[in-house]
Amino acid sequence: MSRDNGSTVVAILAGVAIGAAAGILFAPDKGSKTRAKLKDGFEDAKNKAKDKFNEAKHKFQDGYENKKHDVEHSYEDLLSNLSHKAEDAITFLEQKLADLKAKNAKFQK
Repeated sequence: MSRDNGSTVVAILAGVAIGAAAGILFAPDKGSKTRAKLKDGFEDAKNKAKDKFNEAKHKFQDGYENKKHDVEHSYEDLLSNLSHKAEDAITFLEQKLADLKAKNAKFQK
């Protein structure tokens, strides 16, 4: 989780706590209504924090998948390039071998 997301979560929780305290001090409602309001406020804060966490998790997973795809693509390109280089080396060696066979045939009776 980035530092901004953590700061946001802390700010939300602090706001909920301050709001709850102010609500209790200045509440004209009965205790049961006040408790219900507090419960709803905490549920909202919990849901917002959960949403922020899930959002950060999905961003991380998406970034991971993109980097994984990039690495796999680079690996495939590297293998392809190495295969072409190996083919060039084999062709070169086959030509040299053919030249050596031709030279050697001149010495044979």
